[in-house]
Amino acid sequence: MLRFSPTAWAKLLYFRDRGDTEIGGFGITAKDDLLLVEDFVTVRQKVTMASVSFDDEAVADFFDHQVDAGRKPEQFARIWLHSHPGDSPQPSMVDEETFGRVFGRCQWAVMFVVGRSGKTHARLRFNVGPGAQVLLPVEVDYGCPFGPSDREAWQEEYRVNVKADSWLSSFGETRGLSVSKDAGNVLADDWLDAFEAMDPEDRQFVIDELAARPELWDGESEVVPW
Repeated sequence: MLRFSPTAWAKLLYFRDRGDTEIGGFGITAKDDLLLVEDFVTVRQKVTMASVSFDDEAVADFFDHQVDAGRKPEQFARIWLHSHPGDSPQPSMVDEETFGRVFGRCQWAVMFVVGRSGKTHARLRFNVGPGAQVLLPVEVDYGCPFGPSDREAWQEEYRVNVKADSWLSSFGETRGLSVSKDAGNVLADDWLDAFEAMDPEDRQFVIDELAARPELWDGESEVVPW
């Protein structure tokens, strides 16, 4: 079972509800219980409604600070926590690719997603031997020691670390495309032309994301203000 201290859970939900994008970070666990998340910590990141991209230098600094604090990598670099701005916590294609690429060399790792409705997805994957994956139940453990909330510190951490961008802009930037800044996520003409010229894999990615995540394009979707 993946367990959260009440304070870690409160901070995660606070970050989830600060904006209408995804939000990501690392779970800091107890030394003697690697599936008990005692803190949720973010690093500088660029976020959209469909993705989270950590700053490489910020991740390296985070790792250095955790080692200096006496923690081992399995306590701070094995549980990837992030939110979805919609109701569904099901991992997207981008989530799956990121989990495999970033955490695929760890002996084990956990991908956790929480949706706006509070539904969760937690999966433990072993990358040694034949490998295996298992879904984990999730609970907030009120029986463990925990401290008070600190909204002012959380607000400052969010301000410093989280840079929001539109999903279409972020995806387009990597391909030299543009999105209108004056009318929300309105595709420029070059987007439509480039869509037809995309590799089949990229084109299918866009189609799958729009189909699975209506909040990306449906202006009437209920998305409450990562």
